[in-house]
Amino acid sequence: MHYKRILLKLSGEALMGERQYGIDPTRLAEYAEEIKTVINTGIEVAIVIGGGNIFRGVAGASKGMDRVQGDHMGMLATVINGLALQSALEDNGVQTRLQSAIKINEVAEPFIRRKAIRHLEKGRVVIFGGGTGNPYFTTDSAAVLRAIEIHSDVILKGTRVDGIYTADPEKDKKATKFDYITFEDVIKKGLKVMDTTAFTLSQENELPIIVFDMNTPGNLLKVVTGEKVGTKVNL
Repeated sequence: MHYKRILLKLSGEALMGERQYGIDPTRLAEYAEEIKTVINTGIEVAIVIGGGNIFRGVAGASKGMDRVQGDHMGMLATVINGLALQSALEDNGVQTRLQSAIKINEVAEPFIRRKAIRHLEKGRVVIFGGGTGNPYFTTDSAAVLRAIEIHSDVILKGTRVDGIYTADPEKDKKATKFDYITFEDVIKKGLKVMDTTAFTLSQENELPIIVFDMNTPGNLLKVVTGEKVGTKVNL
């Protein structure tokens, strides 16, 4: 296998499927099947999910809500998504643990780094909810932070686009895709991969990022086995 341990970053919007908000059970089941295929190869999988399908702190703040309050609501949304994914995975026979950066002991373990690593070593999927546990930090930042803490080999950012382009491919038909790009070039070209805090943290810790289309069946397995899928960001 190309990687021993990965961290998969999924956006909350990815769970909506064709819906306008909330969670699409069909999309959830598809993702669970994709993740199970990877687990069956012996690769250790950790996951961070956003909460944008339920609530975004930034959106709330733009309409007059207190930003800290809004971000806490967003953190709770990521725990809801984590519970949904946990259920879908366990329906597929995959052992999981949900760890939260904010204490919700009735539904999730508190985040303990050593415990998370031990779960991964035992072949369990570890889902990290609650973001970083702090307002003003995105789930992109949480993904990079957790990936560094558990010594992940790579961050896989599953999106609806098949990589990083010179421009938004949904708006500009002339946009061209990068197969490989350096952290430095991403900054120079002003490309949007992750928020600045997350991207800088990844760069400083020499943690590669692969952006790929999660909605294409089989793509996740192709990425972890080293096939050229999506765009790789590295030094």
